[in-house]
Amino acid sequence: MDKLRSLVHRAWPEGLRPAMAAAWVRYALLAAAVNLVIEAASRHSLAEAVLHIGERPLAYLYNTLLVGVFYLAVYLARRKLFAAACVTAVWLLAGIANGVVLASRVTPLTGPDLKILTDVADVFRLYTEPWQLVLAGVGIAAAAAVLAILYRRSKPKEGPMHYGRRLVVTAAVLAGFAGVSHLAVEHRVISTYFSNVAYAYQDYGFPYCFLTSVFDTGVNEPHDYSERLIVKIADYGEETVPEEEGGQRPNIIFVQLETFFDATLLNNIQLSADPIPNFRRYMEEYSSGYLEVPVVGAGTANTEFETLVGMNLRYFGPGEYPYKTVLSDQTCESMAYALKGIGYTAHALHDNTASFYGRDQVFANLGFDTFTSIELMDSEEKTETGWADDSVLTGYILDCLQSTQGSDFVYAISVQGHGAYPEEPVLKDPAIQVLDAATEEERCQWEYYVNQLYEMDEFVEELIQAVSACGEDTVVVMYGDHLPTMGLKARDMANGHLYSTEYFIWDNIGLEKEDKNLAAYQLGAVVTGRLGIHEGVMMRYHQERMGEKYYMQDMETLQYDMLYGEQYAWGGKNPFEPSSLQMGIRDISVRHIEYTSQNRAYVFGENFTQYCRVSIGGEDVPTMFLNGSALIIHDVSLQAGDILTVRVVDAKDTILRESSGYQVQASDLP
Repeated sequence: MDKLRSLVHRAWPEGLRPAMAAAWVRYALLAAAVNLVIEAASRHSLAEAVLHIGERPLAYLYNTLLVGVFYLAVYLARRKLFAAACVTAVWLLAGIANGVVLASRVTPLTGPDLKILTDVADVFRLYTEPWQLVLAGVGIAAAAAVLAILYRRSKPKEGPMHYGRRLVVTAAVLAGFAGVSHLAVEHRVISTYFSNVAYAYQDYGFPYCFLTSVFDTGVNEPHDYSERLIVKIADYGEETVPEEEGGQRPNIIFVQLETFFDATLLNNIQLSADPIPNFRRYMEEYSSGYLEVPVVGAGTANTEFETLVGMNLRYFGPGEYPYKTVLSDQTCESMAYALKGIGYTAHALHDNTASFYGRDQVFANLGFDTFTSIELMDSEEKTETGWADDSVLTGYILDCLQSTQGSDFVYAISVQGHGAYPEEPVLKDPAIQVLDAATEEERCQWEYYVNQLYEMDEFVEELIQAVSACGEDTVVVMYGDHLPTMGLKARDMANGHLYSTEYFIWDNIGLEKEDKNLAAYQLGAVVTGRLGIHEGVMMRYHQERMGEKYYMQDMETLQYDMLYGEQYAWGGKNPFEPSSLQMGIRDISVRHIEYTSQNRAYVFGENFTQYCRVSIGGEDVPTMFLNGSALIIHDVSLQAGDILTVRVVDAKDTILRESSGYQVQASDLP
């Protein structure tokens, strides 16, 4: 009998023996508990998480199985307690991080967010209080300490591990889970397409959606993809008619306004006055309408991508930022490239840091000639939460127009309306008052936000008047990139849409008013089409095919070909080379210095900013910004013949631009 038991014991799969089966049950219960915590963190409420389980029990069960699959690592590890703790810690960290993200924006934590961690330092201080940073640090340190203790106390399994058997069992479990996933998709427990990332996370659960966003990126290859199909799709439209000799096309200015929309559409608050009277007036007088954008609460770069490239984000991976994936190392046809093909000079401006969303690299891959970021702007005006005042953009946009003799394409991205919005009063005398809101905290948030709208609206008027005074033929397109982060639901909007902002097209060349609702990826094609410009494969596609039967389907195919396929649309080769992106329009120069006896010197020149740093002989020295024409350097010992340079340096110590060397003269010294 003992021999028979021994034989059965050896033959029976180790993973299915009673002791191990009991362990599977324990880990299944642990996965269920972890998933409950994750859902509670996502909803900022345990009660809401329990309600979700009642409403979508199969989705919760599927996500529990998904989390449980990761506990297979315990089955394959010798230090089982430590392995279980690591799996638990990783999932809890991801779930809690998602809850923290959702406290500041509508879009949940996605895989692409892991690729923009370098941007977090730029904005983290604007979303968190010092005590929150301390608490987060303490929590991470405590978790690391617990894991270290568990590693020491976790006893390694003794005896042989029989990895062959264990790998067979693991493979069987994974195959079974794949089958369950297939059934879950078939029966719509989960979905492989997220029309709305925020809602998808709520419906299908964080574990599934997050992992999908990590591994599902790019545009999938269409089943009928071929050169013949692409040639057929791309064979349309007339090319741009050349300008008559001596003629010149109008300047084209796009201004993407951060978190800008018509706040009077909100059902849940009452305002003392209209916060956007100028924008509204231009909508009434010029071509305008609703603009469908791909994001809500966050994701400025994705609205930017659709507008510049003319591609639809719905065909990319859930929550993907093309700026951080395909465009980080690859060029792509854009409005900048298309307009440069007929003589335009392309400029980009943003009153935020150059490296945010990798724009300092991406804009070269989109064909811009110059990029002026906040580091290159003399911008001392800040909002109460630390963002730049958008009025700084006016002068730099005019610089772009005046920097060339020909036509200019200017793409400006504002930042003033950016969240987060304070929950306590911070404005001394608000121009717009919120008269009613659900809570006092919400009232304060909305009041701060609508007053930023009001100031941005003043910038809208200021820019239009300044451009009009220039006397050059110009078209100005203004639109909002997305609605704000404040837990908005579709029912909170009078128009029932969370993914709609507004736009208008101002001009001084007599364009007829044509009102229509557009998607962000159509806006550029519509504007250029009205100017008789038909450059670029994607731009002509929208101009010719918009509204036709297979418009959306063929657009997806064309997007795949241009970014991931054989590029048949361009004859099999991407014709675009990265531009030699110049940072800034204004030259930085040093006129003279005044050296004092306290090892301190004043550096006088032009176009200095708060990001300037003085270098002497290649070595940086302590620098203090006074104003746009004066800097102070400390702890220096200058000698005649020293070469002094002023550099604009970003937070990562990247030199964006620098002056020519100034040789210290004997007359500069005391």
